Amino acid sequence: MYIVIVGAGNIGSPLIEIATAGGNEVVVIERDEEKAEHAASTYDCLVLNDDATTKDTLLDAGIDRADALISTTDQDATNVMVSLLGKELEVPNIVSVVHDAEHMDLFRRIGVNTMQNPQRLIAEYLYRAVKRPSIIDYMRVGDEAEVFETSVTEEAAIAGKRIQAAATEGLLPEDMLVVAIERDGADQPLTPRGDTEIRVGDVVTVYSERGATPEVTDVFGHFEDHPIGEA
Repeated sequence: MYIVIVGAGNIGSPLIEIATAGGNEVVVIERDEEKAEHAASTYDCLVLNDDATTKDTLLDAGIDRADALISTTDQDATNVMVSLLGKELEVPNIVSVVHDAEHMDLFRRIGVNTMQNPQRLIAEYLYRAVKRPSIIDYMRVGDEAEVFETSVTEEAAIAGKRIQAAATEGLLPEDMLVVAIERDGADQPLTPRGDTEIRVGDVVTVYSERGATPEVTDVFGHFEDHPIGEA
């Protein structure tokens, strides 16, 4: 792919590294001279020390043949301008970081794929690691629902039961679904069926409409997720 990346800061630099390591043809636009020089000397890509909010700069970057334009600057106004120019120049895939949540709707109206402030996402992830120590990884779906990974402990009520039996006994209510199982000795994740047995040590991927609440993780034997003092 031919990718134009705007910004070589805290967000842009790791992206440049990943994109170039993936064998993509990458052009970086960075207004700050020091950051531009660092990117040029560190990564296998073309770096333009220029202002990406002007059409001529984007044209110099080869935007007319770009498969994607990604704007990563720390200013939403800059990212909006870059995205608008990208739409005008008919770039097929435009992605932008959005720092202020109030601006998300503006980017969506433009027709740009967005990523919320990465610093906030990291903060939320760290807070979740403390609040729900049993959760290995998670992804929010809508306002409350979540897809999360957790392990099955010896104390789990569901351990040793088949999925259909667990559902019949009320351990897996209708708003919860086990969507994948990672098991020692298995080359690939297992796709759960009604007769699939949940075993101690399994790492399960679960969809829960209520999110990964303590009551939900109790099913898998993780009673440590309850607030201190709560039974």
